[in-house]
Order: sequence, then structure tokens, then C-alpha cells
Amino acid sequence: SDHSLLESYKKARYDLRRTIRLAKRNYRDRVESNYRGSELRRMLNGLGAITDYKGGGICDLRLSSSLADELNAHYACFEANNTSPAAKLPVGQESCTPSISVSEVVRSFKAVNPRKTHGPDGIHNQVLRACAIQLAEVFTDIFNLSLRLSVSPTCFKRTTIVPVPKTPAITCLNDYRPVALTSTAMKCFERLVKTHICSSLPVTMDPHQYAYCSNRSTDDAIALTVHSALTHLDRKNTY
Repeated sequence: SDHSLLESYKKARYDLRRTIRLAKRNYRDRVESNYRGSELRRMLNGLGAITDYKGGGICDLRLSSSLADELNAHYACFEANNTSPAAKLPVGQESCTPSISVSEVVRSFKAVNPRKTHGPDGIHNQVLRACAIQLAEVFTDIFNLSLRLSVSPTCFKRTTIVPVPKTPAITCLNDYRPVALTSTAMKCFERLVKTHICSSLPVTMDPHQYAYCSNRSTDDAIALTVHSALTHLDRKNTY
């Protein structure tokens, strides 16, 4: 009868849900058991089971003793032919050299992200941010002297290159993306100089300039192009 079929259906549904709950509990216990020991392999297997990570392909990092020298020569070749000295201002135009104040350096140091990695100079971002007032006067003198002499300190120009594989299979040195770790103090110096340069641009800058401008992107350029085209088509006798 219909009543007996309904009861059978309810019982089958209850048994199915109970079996699913039991399977989930057993799976959870099996995954959690990978963290109760001290074996690293079992722990990684547990993480792979939770995230459903299949592994994909393992990158051929070519961990050989010559890889560092090859990458160093590969990245250095871009600057090998740049032997021209820094251009200095003609006599009488030294007044055009920007001057950086202590308050600007303090503000720049306090805006440093303490979670980011420091550069090869060994000055941690936490130190620059916490001791911004104490260090600002010394760095202000260094920055202004560097601007007057048109020379950057060598310790500020050192860079640590971290090669990151672009593809799963590495076939040549171009398959590595160089990620540069530079001096945080130099980054602050560059931002201060950039602020000074950008402050003199709006008078002569094209209003349709989108590259290298804050709060502007290629999306703005595309939106303006589409808007100009649609506005032109909405007018009469413009086809």
C-alpha cells in the first residue's frame, strides 16, 4: 500500500543519512589522526586531503651549485652595458634639486608595512616604523646629500633576487620570474622623490594620461574610449 511504501522510503532515507554522517565522522577522524603524530609526511598528506590538492607537476628547480651563478649572470646582463655616469645638474641650477624634510621622512617610515620582508641592507621594517622619529634626521641628511650629489649609496642599491618559476616545467632561465628584495629605506626615498616629481606634473600632463598615475588604470582608459564612442553615435548625422 501507499502507507507501507512511504514508511519504507522514510526508513531508507534515514539509513542513508546515518551512513553519510558515519562516513564523514570516520573521514574526519582519519584526517585528524595525521596531526596527532610527529611525522611531517603524514601532516602534509592531511593538508592535501583537506585542500584536495592533487600535486600537479613538480617544478624542476635544477637545484645545482651552478644555478645561482647562471641566474646571476643572466640577470646582470641587462645592466652590463650601462656604463654611463649619472648626469649632474649644470652649475647654477642646484636650486632645482628637491629638498626632503624630516617630517616627510618620519611620515614615510611610519607608513612602512612591518610584515613585509626587509632588503639586503638588514634594516628591518619593524625598526624603521618603530624608530621613525629617531632615525628620520639621519636618513634625511643622507637623502638630501644623495640628491645634491646625484649619487645613491651603494648599500641602498643592493638587491636580493629570488627566482620564482613561471611554469611547472623549467626549460631555460627565462622561465624564472625575478622577484627583487630591495632596501626599504631606498623605497621610502624613491616615494619621496616621486611625490616631488608628480607634484610638478599636473600643469603640463595630458588629461588622458593614465599610466603611472595614482587612482587611474587601463579600465579608466577603456571606459573613456567606450563613452566617447557611444556619445558620438548618439548624436545626429555622426555615422
